[in-house]
Amino acid sequence: MPQHVVIIGAVALGPKAACRFKRLEPDSRVTMVDRGRTISYGGCGIPYYVSGDVSDASALQSTAFHMVRDPAFFKATKGVDVRTETEAVSIDRAAKTVTLRHLPTGAEEVLSYDKLVLATGSSPVRLPIPGADLPGVFSVGSLEEATAIRQRVSSGKVGSAVVVGGGFIGLEMAEALADMWGIETTVLEYMDQILPAVAGKNLARMARLHMEEKGVTFRLGEKLLRIEGDDEVERLVTDKGEIEADLVVMSVGVRPNSELARAAGLTVSERGGIVVDETMRTSDPDIFAGGDCVQVKNLVTGKPAYLPMGSMANRQGRVIGDNLAGGHARFDGVVGSWCVKLFERAAAGVGLNLNAALREGYDAISVHVTQVDRAHFYPDRALMSLELVLDRATRRVLGMQGLGVNGDALVGKVDALAAMLPHAPVCDDLSNVEMAYSPPFSAALDILNVLGNVAVNVLDGRNRGIEVDRFEELWDGRADNGVFFLDCRERDNAAEFLSRHPGDWHNIPQGELAGRLDELPRDRPVVVICNTGARSYEALVTLLHNGFDDAAGVEGGMAAVRALGLKI
Repeated sequence: MPQHVVIIGAVALGPKAACRFKRLEPDSRVTMVDRGRTISYGGCGIPYYVSGDVSDASALQSTAFHMVRDPAFFKATKGVDVRTETEAVSIDRAAKTVTLRHLPTGAEEVLSYDKLVLATGSSPVRLPIPGADLPGVFSVGSLEEATAIRQRVSSGKVGSAVVVGGGFIGLEMAEALADMWGIETTVLEYMDQILPAVAGKNLARMARLHMEEKGVTFRLGEKLLRIEGDDEVERLVTDKGEIEADLVVMSVGVRPNSELARAAGLTVSERGGIVVDETMRTSDPDIFAGGDCVQVKNLVTGKPAYLPMGSMANRQGRVIGDNLAGGHARFDGVVGSWCVKLFERAAAGVGLNLNAALREGYDAISVHVTQVDRAHFYPDRALMSLELVLDRATRRVLGMQGLGVNGDALVGKVDALAAMLPHAPVCDDLSNVEMAYSPPFSAALDILNVLGNVAVNVLDGRNRGIEVDRFEELWDGRADNGVFFLDCRERDNAAEFLSRHPGDWHNIPQGELAGRLDELPRDRPVVVICNTGARSYEALVTLLHNGFDDAAGVEGGMAAVRALGLKI
């Protein structure tokens, strides 16, 4: 029997659910409503529209075959009725009706439904500080606001900008402002690193250094107190000083729009996400919800999580569309895959970083590998750094984060692990996972296999590594700690450091080490380093076999040292 499905929200999940359902039940009726004038657009593309990489805002609302996804498009090609600038005021679950208000006129009507979908999305968080509502202070919560930002910067009146927040959108907006428009851009972040929720501290530091080289200034561990200006924004005042600015972009997270669901008596979590089951049903079996407004399950920890991602909303939309038509599709949860472009680098990851794993109570450790992402002889090879997080007791892989030049290669590694994480892989599984190989795409022994092998060796006690920040601490304290620093590269690679630090930097090539052990002190800690960590591991095996029990290798080697900007 034909149904009437009402969908509240028409940006990502709403249109996906509507179109899937109509394909399954062409005779049923769908009404989709949204408060905005613009619907079905790629919100994740907003920073690239602001930057100018996407030349026209309509491109974010267009199909792959260049049709604009406006109400007329949905009516003509999908059979879906769309009402824009229309707000859902309340839900009467007993009567199965929704009260709608047309925003331009204030006129209200009551619409009945057989099934209801809540795709209400999220809203950008605005810090509750003085001056947050000054002209020139923006968020990036809608295409209309993105258009306003781009009009402002293209006018030539913006010489300096501050992005508040060092997460994905904040960093993308910083790149957009600094790269395309040449605006003096500062990122202000309350935590002591960028990407604090997802990246390890060393990889985050490497990414920040690259962005600094491209002209972005960072002020970390700094709290915004107020924004000042007479008629428009002029400066930001923090707990550590002032920053002049003609433009401010607030990017400090989002909150799920769950007020409508809560008022209707649906179950909502403490963090505000609508609670749904694996079929995306709410606590009312005739009401579904998905996208940025819902709580999901973290498949690594097994706990509730909140992950506002456009990709997730689209996948959930299909599940809802199936189940509206009587299907049995499931959305079991997430492992938290992410990626972000930062000028000429890409950062990406999946699962838990080390700090998150420790907070969750795991006996977690991390291992770091730096290796070329193609065959070592292929022309456009570039270094990739990966950090694997795992539980010491069970050997279970909990997550991975990485930084690289060739973003497609990096994302490919993250995607491979993302497919494994729901099945609780151990590091031994990673050692032997099958990866597609050809020199233009990967090394014969893929970096994921190497990462697994390193983890196995660390857990089995055959490899002792130290992170590059720990190496920095040991090097800075070398006058007092007695550490013997051994460069096991060839002499020409080590010569620069030998001349700069006579008596502190030592060199024995790895291939000669077994015959020159008498040159090393047995009563001092030994730290071994090479270019990426491969030769230092071979050297470490030799040292441990010959009784040098207090020895360790630098994970990632000199490549990690350089990426971290250490001055040696």
